[in-house]
Amino acid sequence: MDKQVVLVVDDTSDNIDVISGILRSDYKVKAALSGQKALKIAQSTPAPDIILLDVMMPEMDGYEVCRRLKDNPQTRNIPVIFVTAKDADSDEAFGLDLGAVDYITKPVSPAIVQARVRTHLSLYDQNRHLEKTVRERTKDLIQTQLQIIRRLGRAAEFKDNETGLHVIRMSHYSRLIAEALDLPDNYSDLIFKAAPMHDVGKIGIPDSVLLKPGKLDDQEWELMRQHPQFGTDIIGYHDSELLKEAGIIALAHHEKWDGSGYPNGLKGEEIPLSARIVAIADVFDALTTERPYKKAWEVSDAVALIDQESGRHFDPELVAVFHQVLPDILEIKQEYAEESAS
Repeated sequence: MDKQVVLVVDDTSDNIDVISGILRSDYKVKAALSGQKALKIAQSTPAPDIILLDVMMPEMDGYEVCRRLKDNPQTRNIPVIFVTAKDADSDEAFGLDLGAVDYITKPVSPAIVQARVRTHLSLYDQNRHLEKTVRERTKDLIQTQLQIIRRLGRAAEFKDNETGLHVIRMSHYSRLIAEALDLPDNYSDLIFKAAPMHDVGKIGIPDSVLLKPGKLDDQEWELMRQHPQFGTDIIGYHDSELLKEAGIIALAHHEKWDGSGYPNGLKGEEIPLSARIVAIADVFDALTTERPYKKAWEVSDAVALIDQESGRHFDPELVAVFHQVLPDILEIKQEYAEESAS
Protein backbone atom coordinates (compact mmCIF):
# COMPACT_ATOMS: atom_id res chain seq x y z
CA MET A 1 0.00 0.00 0.00
CA ASP A 2 1.37 3.45 -0.95
CA LYS A 3 2.29 5.73 1.90
CA GLN A 4 0.10 8.75 2.50
CA VAL A 5 1.59 12.07 1.41
CA VAL A 6 2.36 14.84 3.90
CA LEU A 7 3.27 18.29 2.61
CA VAL A 8 5.43 20.33 5.01
CA VAL A 9 5.52 24.07 4.29
CA ASP A 10 8.08 26.32 6.00
CA ASP A 11 10.47 28.99 4.75
CA THR A 12 13.24 27.57 6.99
CA SER A 13 14.81 24.35 5.79
CA ASP A 14 15.87 23.36 9.33
CA ASN A 15 12.22 23.37 10.43
CA ILE A 16 11.30 21.22 7.45
CA ASP A 17 14.06 18.77 8.37
CA VAL A 18 12.69 18.47 11.91
CA ILE A 19 9.11 17.72 10.80
CA SER A 20 10.30 15.43 8.01
CA GLY A 21 12.43 13.48 10.47
CA ILE A 22 9.41 12.90 12.70
CA LEU A 23 7.14 11.69 9.90
CA ARG A 24 9.39 10.17 7.23
CA SER A 25 9.25 6.60 8.52
CA ASP A 26 5.45 6.44 8.23
CA TYR A 27 4.61 8.84 5.39
CA LYS A 28 5.89 10.16 2.10
CA VAL A 29 6.98 13.71 2.92
CA LYS A 30 7.02 16.54 0.40
CA ALA A 31 8.40 20.00 1.23
CA ALA A 32 7.82 23.57 0.11
CA LEU A 33 9.86 26.61 1.14
CA SER A 34 7.20 29.13 0.06
CA GLY A 35 3.45 29.57 -0.08
CA GLN A 36 3.39 29.68 -3.88
CA LYS A 37 5.27 26.39 -4.09
CA ALA A 38 2.91 24.86 -1.55
CA LEU A 39 -0.16 25.83 -3.60
CA LYS A 40 1.39 24.32 -6.72
CA ILE A 41 2.17 21.01 -4.96
CA ALA A 42 -1.29 20.92 -3.41
CA GLN A 43 -2.83 20.95 -6.90
CA SER A 44 -0.50 18.28 -8.26
CA THR A 45 -1.25 14.57 -8.68
CA PRO A 46 -1.26 12.83 -6.34
CA ALA A 47 -2.36 15.63 -4.05
CA PRO A 48 -1.06 15.63 -0.48
CA ASP A 49 -3.27 13.91 2.06
CA ILE A 50 -2.46 16.54 4.71
CA ILE A 51 -0.53 19.84 4.89
CA LEU A 52 1.58 21.05 7.82
CA LEU A 53 1.83 24.79 7.34
CA ASP A 54 4.01 27.46 8.93
CA VAL A 55 2.40 30.86 9.51
CA MET A 56 5.27 33.36 9.39
CA MET A 57 6.65 33.24 5.85
CA PRO A 58 7.72 36.07 3.51
CA GLU A 59 5.63 37.16 0.47
CA MET A 60 2.69 34.91 1.36
CA ASP A 61 2.11 33.92 4.97
CA GLY A 62 0.50 30.66 6.08
CA TYR A 63 -2.87 32.25 6.71
CA GLU A 64 -3.07 33.41 3.10
CA VAL A 65 -1.95 30.00 1.86
CA CYS A 66 -4.69 28.37 3.92
CA ARG A 67 -7.27 30.84 2.64
CA ARG A 68 -6.36 30.07 -0.97
CA LEU A 69 -6.40 26.33 -0.35
CA LYS A 70 -9.91 26.56 1.08
CA ASP A 71 -11.12 28.80 -1.76
CA ASN A 72 -10.05 26.26 -4.37
CA PRO A 73 -12.52 23.36 -4.89
CA GLN A 74 -9.57 21.16 -5.89
CA THR A 75 -7.77 21.60 -2.55
CA ARG A 76 -10.35 22.77 -0.03
CA ASN A 77 -10.86 19.36 1.55
CA ILE A 78 -7.17 18.70 2.28
CA PRO A 79 -6.71 19.01 6.06
CA VAL A 80 -4.34 21.78 7.13
CA ILE A 81 -2.45 21.83 10.44
CA PHE A 82 -0.70 25.06 11.34
CA VAL A 83 2.76 24.53 12.86
CA THR A 84 3.99 27.87 14.17
CA ALA A 85 5.70 29.84 16.91
CA LYS A 86 2.64 32.12 17.13
CA ASP A 87 1.07 30.74 20.31
CA ALA A 88 -1.52 33.33 21.30
CA ASP A 89 -5.10 32.07 21.64
CA SER A 90 -6.21 34.65 19.09
CA ASP A 91 -3.69 33.30 16.55
CA GLU A 92 -4.99 29.78 17.01
CA ALA A 93 -8.61 30.90 16.74
CA PHE A 94 -7.86 32.84 13.57
CA GLY A 95 -6.16 29.84 11.98
CA LEU A 96 -9.03 27.52 12.82
CA ASP A 97 -11.55 30.05 11.48
CA LEU A 98 -9.71 29.92 8.15
CA GLY A 99 -10.45 26.21 7.94
CA ALA A 100 -7.42 24.56 9.53
CA VAL A 101 -8.16 21.39 11.47
CA ASP A 102 -5.46 21.84 14.13
CA TYR A 103 -2.77 24.15 15.48
CA ILE A 104 0.62 22.98 16.82
CA THR A 105 3.06 25.41 18.39
CA LYS A 106 6.84 25.33 18.02
CA PRO A 107 9.09 23.90 19.28
CA VAL A 108 7.19 20.78 18.35
CA SER A 109 6.84 17.56 20.30
CA PRO A 110 7.43 14.54 18.02
CA ALA A 111 4.73 12.55 19.83
CA ILE A 112 2.17 15.36 19.36
CA VAL A 113 3.02 15.81 15.69
CA GLN A 114 2.68 12.08 15.05
CA ALA A 115 -0.57 11.82 16.99
CA ARG A 116 -2.21 14.86 15.37
CA VAL A 117 -1.20 13.83 11.85
CA ARG A 118 -2.40 10.27 12.42
CA THR A 119 -5.74 11.47 13.84
CA HIS A 120 -6.52 13.93 11.08
CA LEU A 121 -5.47 11.56 8.31
CA SER A 122 -7.81 8.97 9.81
CA LEU A 123 -10.66 11.50 9.87
CA TYR A 124 -9.86 12.59 6.32
CA ASP A 125 -9.96 8.98 5.13
CA GLN A 126 -13.31 8.48 6.85
CA ASN A 127 -14.69 11.64 5.24
CA ARG A 128 -13.51 10.59 1.81
CA HIS A 129 -15.05 7.16 2.26
CA LEU A 130 -18.31 8.75 3.42
CA GLU A 131 -18.34 11.15 0.47
CA LYS A 132 -17.76 8.25 -1.92
CA THR A 133 -20.59 6.30 -0.31
CA VAL A 134 -22.92 9.30 -0.54
CA ARG A 135 -22.02 9.82 -4.22
CA GLU A 136 -22.67 6.16 -4.97
CA ARG A 137 -25.98 6.14 -3.12
CA THR A 138 -27.02 9.40 -4.76
CA LYS A 139 -26.19 7.89 -8.14
CA ASP A 140 -28.24 4.81 -7.25
CA LEU A 141 -31.14 7.03 -6.16
CA ILE A 142 -31.05 9.00 -9.40
CA GLN A 143 -30.97 5.75 -11.37
CA THR A 144 -33.95 4.50 -9.38
CA GLN A 145 -35.85 7.73 -10.07
CA LEU A 146 -34.97 7.43 -13.75
CA GLN A 147 -36.20 3.86 -13.91
CA ILE A 148 -39.47 4.81 -12.22
CA ILE A 149 -39.93 7.65 -14.69
CA ARG A 150 -39.24 5.36 -17.62
CA ARG A 151 -41.57 2.68 -16.29
CA LEU A 152 -44.40 5.15 -15.74
CA GLY A 153 -43.77 6.56 -19.20
CA ARG A 154 -43.92 3.03 -20.55
CA ALA A 155 -47.21 2.46 -18.71
CA ALA A 156 -48.68 5.47 -20.48
CA GLU A 157 -47.52 4.10 -23.83
CA PHE A 158 -49.16 0.72 -23.12
CA LYS A 159 -52.35 2.59 -22.38
CA ASP A 160 -52.14 4.37 -25.72
CA ASN A 161 -51.19 1.34 -27.83
CA GLU A 162 -47.69 2.70 -28.36
CA THR A 163 -44.36 1.06 -27.69
CA GLY A 164 -41.67 1.98 -25.19
CA LEU A 165 -39.41 2.91 -28.10
CA HIS A 166 -41.45 6.09 -28.59
CA VAL A 167 -40.37 7.54 -25.24
CA ILE A 168 -36.77 6.48 -25.88
CA ARG A 169 -36.65 8.14 -29.29
CA MET A 170 -38.38 11.36 -28.33
CA SER A 171 -36.20 11.66 -25.21
CA HIS A 172 -33.07 11.44 -27.37
CA TYR A 173 -34.54 13.94 -29.85
CA SER A 174 -35.24 16.33 -26.97
CA ARG A 175 -31.69 15.99 -25.69
CA LEU A 176 -30.22 16.71 -29.13
CA ILE A 177 -32.27 19.89 -29.48
CA ALA A 178 -31.32 21.05 -25.97
CA GLU A 179 -27.62 20.37 -26.58
CA ALA A 180 -27.70 22.44 -29.78
CA LEU A 181 -28.97 25.41 -27.75
CA ASP A 182 -25.63 25.51 -25.92
CA LEU A 183 -27.36 24.96 -22.60
CA PRO A 184 -25.50 23.47 -19.63
CA ASP A 185 -24.87 19.74 -20.04
CA ASN A 186 -26.85 18.95 -16.92
CA TYR A 187 -29.92 20.73 -18.35
CA SER A 188 -29.98 18.75 -21.60
CA ASP A 189 -29.45 15.58 -19.59
CA LEU A 190 -32.31 16.58 -17.28
CA ILE A 191 -34.67 16.99 -20.23
CA PHE A 192 -33.54 13.63 -21.61
CA LYS A 193 -34.36 11.92 -18.33
CA ALA A 194 -37.63 13.76 -17.67
CA ALA A 195 -39.15 13.60 -21.17
CA PRO A 196 -40.42 9.99 -20.92
CA MET A 197 -43.06 11.16 -18.43
CA HIS A 198 -44.65 13.66 -20.81
CA ASP A 199 -47.82 11.61 -21.40
CA VAL A 200 -48.10 9.81 -18.07
CA GLY A 201 -51.42 11.59 -17.51
CA LYS A 202 -53.02 9.37 -20.18
CA ILE A 203 -53.19 6.73 -17.46
CA GLY A 204 -56.11 8.77 -16.11
CA ILE A 205 -58.04 8.83 -19.41
CA PRO A 206 -60.70 6.10 -19.88
CA ASP A 207 -59.96 3.59 -22.64
CA SER A 208 -63.26 4.44 -24.27
CA VAL A 209 -61.88 7.91 -24.95
CA LEU A 210 -58.17 7.23 -25.38
CA LEU A 211 -58.63 4.30 -27.78
CA LYS A 212 -61.71 5.56 -29.61
CA PRO A 213 -61.10 4.94 -33.35
CA GLY A 214 -63.30 7.80 -34.49
CA LYS A 215 -63.39 11.51 -33.79
CA LEU A 216 -63.85 12.56 -30.19
CA ASP A 217 -67.00 14.50 -29.31
CA ASP A 218 -66.77 17.74 -27.35
CA GLN A 219 -67.15 16.07 -23.97
CA GLU A 220 -64.55 13.40 -24.77
CA TRP A 221 -62.15 15.99 -26.11
CA GLU A 222 -62.54 18.07 -22.97
CA LEU A 223 -61.61 14.99 -20.92
CA MET A 224 -58.61 14.26 -23.16
CA ARG A 225 -57.35 17.79 -22.64
CA GLN A 226 -57.09 17.09 -18.92
CA HIS A 227 -54.29 14.52 -19.29
CA PRO A 228 -51.48 17.10 -18.82
CA GLN A 229 -52.93 18.06 -15.44
CA PHE A 230 -53.43 14.39 -14.61
CA GLY A 231 -49.76 13.86 -15.43
CA THR A 232 -48.62 16.62 -13.09
CA ASP A 233 -50.85 15.23 -10.35
CA ILE A 234 -49.42 11.73 -10.81
CA ILE A 235 -45.84 12.99 -10.64
CA GLY A 236 -46.63 15.21 -7.66
CA TYR A 237 -44.47 17.93 -6.17
CA HIS A 238 -40.95 17.06 -5.03
CA ASP A 239 -37.59 18.57 -4.17
CA SER A 240 -36.07 16.34 -6.84
CA GLU A 241 -34.93 18.46 -9.80
CA LEU A 242 -35.66 15.53 -12.11
CA LEU A 243 -39.24 15.04 -10.95
CA LYS A 244 -39.87 18.79 -10.97
CA GLU A 245 -38.84 18.96 -14.63
CA ALA A 246 -40.93 15.88 -15.45
CA GLY A 247 -43.95 17.62 -13.95
CA ILE A 248 -43.30 20.80 -15.93
CA ILE A 249 -43.03 18.86 -19.18
CA ALA A 250 -46.12 16.75 -18.46
CA LEU A 251 -48.19 19.86 -17.81
CA ALA A 252 -47.02 22.09 -20.65
CA HIS A 253 -46.03 19.93 -23.63
CA HIS A 254 -49.39 20.51 -25.36
CA GLU A 255 -49.19 24.28 -25.04
CA LYS A 256 -48.69 26.07 -28.37
CA TRP A 257 -46.52 29.02 -29.28
CA ASP A 258 -49.53 31.08 -30.44
CA GLY A 259 -51.47 30.43 -27.23
CA SER A 260 -54.00 28.00 -28.71
CA GLY A 261 -52.73 24.97 -26.81
CA TYR A 262 -53.89 23.41 -23.55
CA PRO A 263 -54.41 23.13 -20.60
CA ASN A 264 -53.57 26.74 -19.71
CA GLY A 265 -53.35 28.55 -23.04
CA LEU A 266 -49.76 29.65 -22.44
CA LYS A 267 -48.16 31.67 -25.21
CA GLY A 268 -44.60 32.10 -26.50
CA GLU A 269 -41.94 32.07 -23.82
CA GLU A 270 -44.58 31.67 -21.13
CA ILE A 271 -44.28 28.00 -22.09
CA PRO A 272 -41.31 26.42 -20.26
CA LEU A 273 -38.36 25.79 -22.57
CA SER A 274 -38.26 22.07 -21.80
CA ALA A 275 -41.93 21.69 -22.80
CA ARG A 276 -41.34 23.60 -26.05
CA ILE A 277 -38.46 21.27 -26.88
CA VAL A 278 -40.41 18.11 -26.03
CA ALA A 279 -43.39 19.30 -28.11
CA ILE A 280 -41.33 19.19 -31.30
CA ALA A 281 -39.67 15.89 -30.44
CA ASP A 282 -42.97 14.26 -29.49
CA VAL A 283 -44.85 15.38 -32.59
CA PHE A 284 -42.05 14.43 -34.97
CA ASP A 285 -41.83 10.92 -33.55
CA ALA A 286 -45.60 10.48 -33.46
CA LEU A 287 -45.87 11.49 -37.11
CA THR A 288 -43.04 9.29 -38.37
CA THR A 289 -44.05 6.15 -36.48
CA GLU A 290 -46.69 3.67 -37.55
CA ARG A 291 -49.59 3.14 -35.19
CA PRO A 292 -52.58 0.78 -35.35
CA TYR A 293 -54.74 3.72 -36.45
CA LYS A 294 -52.32 5.32 -38.95
CA LYS A 295 -49.36 4.74 -41.22
CA ALA A 296 -46.00 6.39 -40.58
CA TRP A 297 -45.46 9.65 -42.40
CA GLU A 298 -42.44 10.18 -44.57
CA VAL A 299 -39.76 12.20 -42.78
CA SER A 300 -40.01 14.96 -45.38
CA ASP A 301 -43.76 15.29 -44.79
CA ALA A 302 -43.31 15.40 -41.02
CA VAL A 303 -40.60 18.06 -41.32
CA ALA A 304 -42.83 20.06 -43.66
CA LEU A 305 -45.64 20.03 -41.10
CA ILE A 306 -43.29 21.17 -38.32
CA ASP A 307 -42.12 24.00 -40.58
CA GLN A 308 -45.73 24.88 -41.35
CA GLU A 309 -46.52 25.02 -37.63
CA SER A 310 -43.47 27.17 -36.80
CA GLY A 311 -44.77 30.26 -35.00
CA ARG A 312 -48.14 28.61 -34.42
CA HIS A 313 -47.62 25.32 -32.62
CA PHE A 314 -43.85 25.45 -32.23
CA ASP A 315 -41.22 27.95 -31.12
CA PRO A 316 -39.65 29.20 -34.41
CA GLU A 317 -36.14 29.28 -32.94
CA LEU A 318 -36.47 25.68 -31.82
CA VAL A 319 -37.74 24.65 -35.25
CA ALA A 320 -34.51 26.07 -36.71
CA VAL A 321 -32.49 24.12 -34.14
CA PHE A 322 -34.51 20.99 -34.99
CA HIS A 323 -33.29 21.32 -38.58
CA GLN A 324 -29.68 21.64 -37.38
CA VAL A 325 -29.82 18.35 -35.49
CA LEU A 326 -32.11 16.50 -37.89
CA PRO A 327 -29.29 14.25 -39.21
CA ASP A 328 -28.58 13.10 -35.64
CA ILE A 329 -32.30 12.68 -34.98
CA LEU A 330 -32.60 10.41 -38.01
CA GLU A 331 -29.71 8.29 -36.72
CA ILE A 332 -31.56 7.84 -33.41
CA LYS A 333 -34.75 7.05 -35.33
CA GLN A 334 -32.92 4.29 -37.18
CA GLU A 335 -31.19 2.96 -34.08
CA TYR A 336 -34.45 2.60 -32.15
CA ALA A 337 -36.69 1.72 -35.09
CA GLU A 338 -39.86 -0.30 -34.49
CA GLU A 339 -39.58 -3.94 -35.50
CA SER A 340 -42.36 -3.59 -38.00
CA ALA A 341 -40.42 -0.78 -39.67
CA SER A 342 -37.21 -2.79 -40.09
